[in-house]
Order: sequence, then C-alpha cells, then structure tokens
Amino acid sequence: MESELSPPVATPFQVLLYYRYVRIENPEAFLKEHRQLCESLGLRGRIIVGDEGINGTVSGPTEATGKYIEAMHDDPRFAEMEFKIDDAEGHVFPKMSIKVRDEIVRLGLDEEFDIDPNEVTGERLSPAEFYRKMQEEEVVIIDGRNDYEAELGRFKNAICPQIDNFRDFPEWLRDHAKELRGKKILTYCTGGIRCEKLSGLIRKEGFDNVYQLDGGIVKYGKDPEVRGRDFEGLCYVFDERVGVEVNRTETRKVISHCRYCGTEEPRYGNCKWPECNEQIFVCPGCREEHGLFCSNECREGLAKREAGT
Repeated sequence: MESELSPPVATPFQVLLYYRYVRIENPEAFLKEHRQLCESLGLRGRIIVGDEGINGTVSGPTEATGKYIEAMHDDPRFAEMEFKIDDAEGHVFPKMSIKVRDEIVRLGLDEEFDIDPNEVTGERLSPAEFYRKMQEEEVVIIDGRNDYEAELGRFKNAICPQIDNFRDFPEWLRDHAKELRGKKILTYCTGGIRCEKLSGLIRKEGFDNVYQLDGGIVKYGKDPEVRGRDFEGLCYVFDERVGVEVNRTETRKVISHCRYCGTEEPRYGNCKWPECNEQIFVCPGCREEHGLFCSNECREGLAKREAGT
C-alpha cells in the first residue's frame, strides 16, 4: 500500500548525518582545520572527533553542504563515508560545536576491552535484509539508543533497555545475557554508529548470530523498498527537529502519549522547572491547562521561585 505522506520537497537547506571509524593521528590539529572548513561554509552542528574517527550532524545551505561532502570525500580517510541527507527549511542547530573526545560514541570500556568496529562488529544488514530478518523465528531486536529516544519511536517488538546513556549497555548486556543466549540478535540505532560498537560488544561477549542495521533508522526510512515499515513513532534526533518521520507505509503509527490525558502526542517538550528539564509528552490542551511540567512538584517549584518564596 502506498504511503499517505507526501514525498519530500527540495528545500534550500540540508541536514547531514555521518560518521566514520578511521584512525586520525592528531585529532586536535584535525579539529582546528575542520573548524575552519565548517566556518567557511557557514555550517552549524555538532561534530565529535577522536583518534578513532569522526561523528557529526551539520546543517547548512544546500550548496554549502554539497561542498562539505566533496571536501570530505577528497580526504582518503573519508572517501567512502556515507552521508544521510535530509531537506530542511533552515538551520536545525543554533551554532557549530566541534570537540575532541576519547570516543566518538562513549561506550566507556577500559582501553584493553574497547571495541574497534574495524576489527569486530556485527554483520551489516541492508534495510530490506533487516526487515526480512525481523520476521524470522528466535529473533531478538535490541534498540541501541537511550530510553527517551525509544519512547518517541522504535521498531515493532523491539527490546528497549531502560538506560540513560550508551555507556550503560555493557552492564545491561551482562544482566540479560542468559535470556539472549541462542537467539539471533538484531541491533539498531539512529544512524548506525552506536551499533558498530554495540554489536561488536555483543560478539565479544560470546554471541554468534549478531547483526546490525547498516545506516540505522535514518537509512531504513529512506529505503525505497521498505519505506520505514514496522518502525513505530518518530525517530529522535539531536537537533531542533527533535523527531523525524521514518515510516511511510500503512504500518505508520504514533506510540507516544500525553502524560496527563493519554491521547496520542508525538512532540517532546522540556519540563519548565529548570532543575528538572525532563523531556515529556504533553498535548496542546493539557499544556494550556497544566503547563509544560512533568509533575505538580515541578509546577509548584517554579511558582514558588517566581513568587520569591
């Protein structure tokens, strides 16, 4: 069945999502040069650089993002780096942030136990292969993201670990190893970068049938064959859009609900009590009645602060 959603329309801006696990000998020097490139093109976004590679999301005018892709592909280290591209009406970031980190996604293992995806990782599956594998028996689908991301959207029947940070996965895996034994394990994340390490970790823990969705949820939603089938809700992204559409089939649905009345609500908001700032779902009607607060305690806390009591 064809999707009821209209096809995307070309816009003057683009958002690029990308990563590459590749050795960068001097991350600090690379950062300095890379910042100059991004500033010269007027890009905004968040880029993490480390000696194990690069992880980034940037937005900018279409001409500028095209020049950025060309410049990156001209560097032999990034010649094969894949860019996931979304159209946008304008920038989705307020500024450009480029930082050096020990890991481009933090798993938090000691150096001798760290995962190098170029040496060990799960078998990569295309979106169509991933969809077909999900239909097989003895399959476990593991969401490789944080719990608040999965709350907005996730694959049908996926296990969504209640973790706040990616670095919590090693402990979660040890706690659930017994129930995962003998299963075919499918992993997925937003753009693929976390599953490179997560699937490698699972393999290192002695599991054999371990797979990862190549290119992540974003690529799955753009695939012309699967068109996001059986992904429920929206895909959480770390920019001003917060959630983006994935499923363009008859299986599309909203899975997040208003905290107060329980109606379907696909938009996140941050609790207005500054000391909380929890991301919550509150529908427009309940925002008007209760305000954008996760609890009465937070509402009362802000009221007391504003009253000076």
